[in-house]
Amino acid sequence: MKQYLKMLITGVIAFTLVACGGEKATSSSQPASTEVNSKKEIVIGTTVGDFADMVRDQVKPALEKKGYQVKLLEFTDYVRPNMALADHSIDINIFQHKPYLDDFIKTRNLNIMPVFQVPTGPLGIYSGKLDKLDKIVNGSTISIPNDPSNLARGLVMLDKLGWIKLKQDINPLKASLADIAANPKNLKITPLEAAQLPRSRNDVDFAVINGNYATSSGLKFTSALFLEPGYTYVNWSAIRTEDKDTQWVKDITEAYNSAEFKKYAFKRFAGYKYPESWVMRCFN
Repeated sequence: MKQYLKMLITGVIAFTLVACGGEKATSSSQPASTEVNSKKEIVIGTTVGDFADMVRDQVKPALEKKGYQVKLLEFTDYVRPNMALADHSIDINIFQHKPYLDDFIKTRNLNIMPVFQVPTGPLGIYSGKLDKLDKIVNGSTISIPNDPSNLARGLVMLDKLGWIKLKQDINPLKASLADIAANPKNLKITPLEAAQLPRSRNDVDFAVINGNYATSSGLKFTSALFLEPGYTYVNWSAIRTEDKDTQWVKDITEAYNSAEFKKYAFKRFAGYKYPESWVMRCFN
């Protein structure tokens, strides 16, 4: 019943947002400006899976109508997309939430910045050798993302379930294995590269899997045993700060916020977390 109500509410929100998204006609077919003509190619970097699908299915065709050539590069880790952006190998990337981006900018001293949010699959706990949360036993094994930001998210989820207890007064965005104050079930928590998490289900009792890698491996969010609540981790695009006022950035932002893209996203990515701006335009 809870799952049914969740799906019903999601459907109502999606219907409302589609209506809001259709209030204004988009200008995706308008010719590019003089500035755009000087920017012939846009190289977009994403992680494999849903973010790459968004580019192929909707964003690339929309930008090509404006006269751009669009190239997509897919990554299987969370470090190279930002480094490739900083060294001009790509023009924009789409794969990360803002807490991760903020920390990456600070630690690497990069001149990159967020621009707009994109539909994002929530982090979830999926079955491995055990198919129900209440089947957890002493010594159960759990795989979890190994990058610091998503590791912290996973630990907070385990804390919410009561499987572990994190230290008081820690920053939940930066929780680490060293911040586990109590582990009453002696859980064996194994950090892995995000792309390896779906495959790890054969070897562990439960797996904490990022949304994009869950869907790219064929997992449905409805099959998750627990999904991360809240909207803190809806992902953002990132560009070099020097490009923030360019016409091509305006055009790609428009492509990701057009009525056509919203309708596609609500149908293709049902159950995802949607950009906050889509909701705010409807209810403010």
